[in-house]
Formats: sequence, C-alpha cells, structure tokens
Amino acid sequence: MTTVIRQADLIDSVADALQFISYYHPKDFIDAVEAAYHREASKAAKDAMAQILINSRMCAQGHRPICQDTGIVTVFLEVGMDIQWEGDMSVDDMVNEGVRRAYLLPDNVLRASVLADPDGARKNTGDNTPAVINYKIVPGNTVDVHVAAKGGGSEAKSKFAMLNPSDSVVDWVLKMLPTMGAGWCPPGMLGIGIGGTAEKAMLMAKESLLEPINIQDLQEKGAESRAEELRLELYDKVNGLGIGAQGLGGLTTVLDVKVKDCPTHAANKPVALIPNCAATRHTHFVLDGTGPSLQTPPNLEDWPEISWEVGDSVRRVDLDSVTKEDLLSWQPGETVLLSGKLLTGRDAAHKRMIDMISKGEELPVDMTGRFIYYVGPVDPVREEAVGPAGPTTATRMDKFTRTMLEKTGLIGMVGKAERGPTAIEAIKDNKAVYLMAVGGAAYLVSKAITSAKVVGFEDLGMEAIYEFTIKDMPVTVAVDVNGESVHQTGPQIWKAKIEQGTIEVQ
Repeated sequence: MTTVIRQADLIDSVADALQFISYYHPKDFIDAVEAAYHREASKAAKDAMAQILINSRMCAQGHRPICQDTGIVTVFLEVGMDIQWEGDMSVDDMVNEGVRRAYLLPDNVLRASVLADPDGARKNTGDNTPAVINYKIVPGNTVDVHVAAKGGGSEAKSKFAMLNPSDSVVDWVLKMLPTMGAGWCPPGMLGIGIGGTAEKAMLMAKESLLEPINIQDLQEKGAESRAEELRLELYDKVNGLGIGAQGLGGLTTVLDVKVKDCPTHAANKPVALIPNCAATRHTHFVLDGTGPSLQTPPNLEDWPEISWEVGDSVRRVDLDSVTKEDLLSWQPGETVLLSGKLLTGRDAAHKRMIDMISKGEELPVDMTGRFIYYVGPVDPVREEAVGPAGPTTATRMDKFTRTMLEKTGLIGMVGKAERGPTAIEAIKDNKAVYLMAVGGAAYLVSKAITSAKVVGFEDLGMEAIYEFTIKDMPVTVAVDVNGESVHQTGPQIWKAKIEQGTIEVQ
C-alpha cells in the first residue's frame, strides 16, 4: 500500500532530531562513560570524565549544546519503494531545510561550521547546510532516517588504507591510534569498515557509529563472526595502549569498537577507521505518513549525579597579573583555575595575525603577557555571556606557535589535546606554557565565562578574536616551560602499568 510522506513532516522531524541531539547524549553513551569513570585509576582521566558527565547533565537540563562544535550533519535515509512524496522540494532540499531551521532556532542557536569553497574562500554558509546525505531504496512504505552531527575534531582523525589481503587489520588499527593523538576527544567509539571499495569502506565505518554501545553484551555472548572477533580483540588492545580520556593516560580509551564488512575485490582489503568523540550525537526516526516523528525526551534521572572537586591545593591564577616567572613553577598534569581576561583565536584568526606580522602591521589587540584560548564559541542566548565554548584541537595552531610567542609577547595557550614537536620546541624555547581544557565539556566551560566581547576580526564570526572575562576556568598544564608534555608521558606510564599487570583494563 502506498504511503504519502509530506514534505513538512521530513523537515520538522530533521529539525527536531538535530536540536535533540545537540543537548541529549544517547543513554548508552552516558552509561558507558559512567562505568568507565567509576573504574578509572588515573586521576587526570577520571577528572576529565567527571567534567564530561557533569557537562552532559547540564546540557540536558539547560537545552544547550554539549560541544561548541555542533558538527557537520550526516543523514542516512532508507526510502521505501511504496511511498509517495507530497511537496515541491527535492528530498535533499527537505533535509537541508530541516538543518537550516535547527541551527538557526533562536532558543538554542547552534554553531554554523560548514564552509563553502573548501580550498578557496572557505566562506561560512551561515546555516550549517548542506548536510551529507546518503540514500538506500528499500522495500516497504516508510522512510527510516538516521541523523548525526559529527564534530570536526574527531572527523579530522579519520584514516583509510588499502591493505594487502594478507595484512592484519588489528596491526593497522593499533598503528593508527597513537598517531591520532587526543584531538578526537576520547573516550569515544571507533567505527571500522572493511571491504567493498574505498568509498564503501568509509561509508560502512561511518554507519557503524550509529549503533548502540553494547560491547559488554558481546563479551558475555562471545563472537560469532570475524567482525565480532575484531571488535573484541580491538576493544581490549586499544584500551591496552593506555591513551585514556582526553589522551591523558588511563584505562579507557574506547567505549566500544564497531565493525562492518562486505565483499571486496580479491586483490584488495580496503579498511576505514573513523572515531566518534565524547560529543556522540545521533538519533533515529521513522516516517509512516501519520505526521512528523518527533524525539521523546529522556528521563533526567538516568544521568548520574557526579561531583568534581578541585580541592584547596589547586593552583589559582589571575591572568591579569601572571608573569613569565610565575610559569616556571607550574607542573605537568597540574590542575589550574584561571580567572581574569583571556583572549581567543583559532585557525582563521591565527592565519590573519601571521600575515599581518609578516607585513609589519599592528595587531588589533596587544598580546604581551597574555593567554589565548583556541575556541570558536556558540552564540549566546538569553542571559548567557557566551554560548558553549569548549576548546578546539590545538595541533592546528602548531605551525603558528613560534611566531606568535616570539612576535606578540604571548606567554600561554589553552586548547584541546596534544601539541606536536614543532609547537613543543617553540614553547620550551620561549618558556611559555600550554594548558588543556576538556573537549566535550563546552557548556561547563562556558559557565566560567562572565563576559565576552569581540576585540578583533569581527568579520570572522565565531573565529573572531574575543576577550573573555573568566572565573575559575578549569584547565590542566599539558606542556610546561621545559617542554614536558603530559600527552606523551601519561599514555606511556599507563601503557606500562597495563602491560606489567599492575592494573587491569576491565
């Protein structure tokens, strides 16, 4: 029997789904992080997971984004062969209209991160369209839709290889993980696609991330296929690397590993690896002709009541009076609470500043003795000084770091994940510091920001230079003045502990 699916119903359902996943984690994700939190033995990793869980509860209560990077939208549609569309738009246009309405909703504005002309002007489309849309035409009279919003930090760590048929998938994955750093914001999931062709493997890896976290069920049941054997083996071996939450070293790097496979050419073994971050955002709905399919809010009692106490011994820093001499005593892995005036700037702002410096032009703000935060915040709503404002991946600023430290008087940086060798060398040479904020705790971080104003490059939108006034913003000393990086030492320590059997990965 033919079912009529109205244009407005798909639009409304997509818009509702995207708003929903911006502030509600899937319950299976919360359960998995809570379990990992309780068994974690690394204090730094445990603190990071506490912030992720607290942030998640705050977002669920306040209906504000889990992460400032509200993602690029990916939609998978299974369209029944016995349906008829009622409307004058293409299905692509319907989906994109749903995206547009979701991201521009005044009560919960979502950050527009999609840029047109990617190798040219890179101009923001303003409404986060277009989405990446995939179709399957299947028997039936419904439209089955999966909606996801994928953050750029985790997407940037995607890997692909065309292995030889005799090569080990496990060996390849274990080789890739340490090269991915912490920019994908672990703990999260790994999606792996094996077989088909290059593009099919990538698509399977992305699709696998839509599945629920259920590795414990598989551990109890036992593997019944090669894909399930790979899931179990990789789950144990990846966690055995000791990378841990936010790459700080610990017992839980992945909450689950998903594997999808399909037949491939006899000469090939295509393998794709795509991580999902701590801002896991996806949901599902079905249109059957009876109207829009709207999401059902979860029970907030399902969110754990986690407290995070920094203690009286924590270092409190006034950014308005801190000096380079003060930095000499800061220890790697130490928790610091920042207060005072904090500048912001990320990719586009850094490129523009470097260009101005090379031309001898004056920057819009004096950075002498200042700290800069790598962030592109969400626009504020209601009484907010700024919307969710979690850190972006710091390694993208590595190539600018030496010039910024040596030509502007900057003494400190705040971002997400590790720094590369080029940046660490520049930090050491200039006796500066790099501090890490927790990726996936954007709303929690924003609560430390009491005011925000644009002080440079207003035309760059969310990539403009802001000046935040902050109160007790929690960060970790990730690279000290001597160039010691906790993202190098932490995983090494915990990998050794796991290998020596002094502590067990559960």
